[in-house]
Amino acid sequence: MTNADPPFPLTGTTLIVGPSNVGKTRLTARALTAWLERDGAEGVVVLDFAPEVERDGRILGGRLDRFVTPPADAWRGVLDAHAPRATADSDDGAASLAADNARRAAPILDGAPADPRAVFVNDATIPFQTPDADPSRLLEYCAGAEVAVLNALEADAIVGSDPVSEAERATLAAFRERVDRVIRLDGE
Repeated sequence: MTNADPPFPLTGTTLIVGPSNVGKTRLTARALTAWLERDGAEGVVVLDFAPEVERDGRILGGRLDRFVTPPADAWRGVLDAHAPRATADSDDGAASLAADNARRAAPILDGAPADPRAVFVNDATIPFQTPDADPSRLLEYCAGAEVAVLNALEADAIVGSDPVSEAERATLAAFRERVDRVIRLDGE
């Protein structure tokens, strides 16, 4: 293993979790880079659902392409996502933004290649922040690949009793049940 390799094997499904700005996206980009260097871009799928929110002069979240430029022959599905809890004025407003994310993410998932070799998903819970969300669709897609690396927020921001947080917690629980390993980043 080199310093550029991620601290987990590039086989099976890995979920990277933690609070904002601890390096989840950067570690996912590192895994993508290692895969590309080792195995090339054939069959690579990049799903980027991360919203970008600026707060106090800092970008919260952000896309994978801040850290790695996926090659042209990798398939990319990018959602111009809302950050429901960070930008809405009410729980109902957040739920509406989450529903819009889910609606617009569906065609991206529909358009992804049928037989991926490697899947890299940035901010994987964003399409599933609604009460009727079914993350099994994404999990089954990832299970068919040689490697899948997903990242997701797991922090105090999702402990509320609002519908978006409740759905996101349920999605994280489903992810945790079905992945091969969970990497927790705490920023310490």
